[in-house]
Amino acid sequence: METWLESSIQWLLLALALPKVGLSAIFLVSLVSATLLPMGSEPAVFAYVKMAPDMFWPAMLVAAAGNTLGGMITYGLGEAAEKAYRRWHEKHGHLPESQAGLRHKAGGRWHAQISRWSHRVGPPILFFAWLPVVGDPLCAVAGWMRLSFWPCVFYMAVGKFLRYVALTGGLLWVFPHA
Repeated sequence: METWLESSIQWLLLALALPKVGLSAIFLVSLVSATLLPMGSEPAVFAYVKMAPDMFWPAMLVAAAGNTLGGMITYGLGEAAEKAYRRWHEKHGHLPESQAGLRHKAGGRWHAQISRWSHRVGPPILFFAWLPVVGDPLCAVAGWMRLSFWPCVFYMAVGKFLRYVALTGGLLWVFPHA
């Protein structure tokens, strides 16, 4: 028996498969795939460009815009999580001795190392926000570390745009008659 989530996802994919929605479907699929949800937008972009080759550049721009907006949302989620953690830490910073290890684990050595590294590299690290598996968490970590928002958006957008152009162009070259 299908769950509500599975049937909702199936309905959404069927609705987006309609040819009349075109670029809006590319935007929505690209946006959703840039959040922490496990979904890829590349097959949808490739299929759309195969159906409408004259729409290559508009599709690249729309996909990059949707994917960048999704990255911005993930950045915001990371920033909100950091604020919630800071409020929790202010409220519970005086933990009894039996729970003192929790405080060490929540911040700890890794937090300090990641903080130093992300501030040293800065927003340019978000050029790699397009990478599978690590790209979405990079956006969340940038928000958590409060890296400058607009430079982060710029690097995200450039990386994501170049990824769509390279991947879709490469697929069109490898599968010209698919």
